[in-house]
Amino acid sequence: MGRVTLLLVLILAAAPAASEAGEGVTIGIIIDDLGNSLANGERATRLPGAITCAILPHTPFARILADAAHATGKEVMLHLPMASRDAQEPGPGQLDAGMPPLEMRATLDYNLSTVPHVIGVNNHMGSLLTTQPVAMDWLMRELAQRRLFFVDSRTDTQTVAADAARRVGVPALERHVFLDDDPAPAAVAAQLDRLEQLARRHGYALAIGHPHPVTLAALERWLPQLAARGIHLIPLTTRLAQIAPEAKAWRASWSR
Repeated sequence: MGRVTLLLVLILAAAPAASEAGEGVTIGIIIDDLGNSLANGERATRLPGAITCAILPHTPFARILADAAHATGKEVMLHLPMASRDAQEPGPGQLDAGMPPLEMRATLDYNLSTVPHVIGVNNHMGSLLTTQPVAMDWLMRELAQRRLFFVDSRTDTQTVAADAARRVGVPALERHVFLDDDPAPAAVAAQLDRLEQLARRHGYALAIGHPHPVTLAALERWLPQLAARGIHLIPLTTRLAQIAPEAKAWRASWSR
């Protein structure tokens, strides 16, 4: 018995500390802008692990890709077009603060009808609309009625979207890293390193990327290495259940 106890002590002493091993370090990754390319979209749905697929409404492959993502156990979000400061066109289904409430509601519902399996929403562009408290309060009340969570892509530093979501009681997350603002391979690799560093520092970090071949190739190489490095890719709903009390009551509707 004494030898067994001594052996156990030696094993524990030799084992790395939990923080050194990365135990408890988690990340989330969203691939945005899906729906216009079938080949790149299907490649995104085949990425290993709990990648979230954010699909643009009214795109030619929205339904196919949503079905494919859902079939592989990936969470599906509506990538909701919103008005931008620079007048850049977000595409069909745009929400604009100048719309009457009935038109905004009809647009939101029509957008949702084009993408099956949606359990959450994040903004596509939206550097103007996400800074407007009245519009964001309205949107979050609409999402609350539908039990959809929200991810603030943070396309503008003055965004109030996540704050509005929490104020209304909508489970919400915020993006920490864009993987491919610069789509050069070295830049994407550097952003993946930054994601890992933030996750190790804070316990969790959320990245958004796009279905560029460079980004997809980088993730195909990087994701299989995570477990060996003590990092866990978790679904957005898992993170929300950890930090948002209302998420626990909503989980049944997300798992349908």
